[in-house]
Amino acid sequence: MNSRQIITVIVVAIAGLAIGYFIGTGMGGVKSEGQINLKNQDDSLNYFLGLNMAYSLEEAPWDVNGDLIVSGIQQVLKDSSAYDFMTAQAVFRDLNMAISAQQAQVEEQAAAGNLSDGLAFLEENAKKEGVMTTESGLQYKVITEGTGPKPTETSTVTVHYEGTLVDGTVFDSSYESGEPVSFPLNGVIPGWTEGLQLMPVGSTYMLYLPPSLGYGARSTGPIPGNSVLIFKVELLGIE
Repeated sequence: MNSRQIITVIVVAIAGLAIGYFIGTGMGGVKSEGQINLKNQDDSLNYFLGLNMAYSLEEAPWDVNGDLIVSGIQQVLKDSSAYDFMTAQAVFRDLNMAISAQQAQVEEQAAAGNLSDGLAFLEENAKKEGVMTTESGLQYKVITEGTGPKPTETSTVTVHYEGTLVDGTVFDSSYESGEPVSFPLNGVIPGWTEGLQLMPVGSTYMLYLPPSLGYGARSTGPIPGNSVLIFKVELLGIE
């Protein structure tokens, strides 16, 4: 979606709010639902468009001023040449930058909390029976020890796996799809590259990855930044 389309979507949303706010009222105030008289399909469309679009501004990250919104809508409806696209583009660009900065700040704060919680989890997990910790900080636990060969960094492996966060949230699972997956070990996150080289074919391990061996501070899909990742991995074969 280009900038003009984005602005159009926002303007339509605001127009919908204005229509819902003033339909049938003039400038004298807002009518209650019982006072609204919807005479035809166009009236109904305008009214319910206003109701639906108004929800988009309920949690707007700026101080919403209904009077100014309506003034802008009415001005353009009376004289479409009053709409200054370049000025509007600059305003919405600034808004987008402000929202992005706010989101980045929220994600940064969440990542800091995740890091603290994750390190505390790993510290306690390392004390549990059967959990081993490598020099890199990777933790693993043998569930079933296979008897086959171990892969190397350049191997392509076939596995079944399930990935969870420390709170138990499942973010990925080959078990759900019912199909194992294959991939080269040198093309995945560092914790997998290291961890699967410890496993003989036929093994099932639990792998506990600190953020440095996973996706680091950045959020990736359903995985928040600085998350400790927990994987149950079955090594089915080496290609």
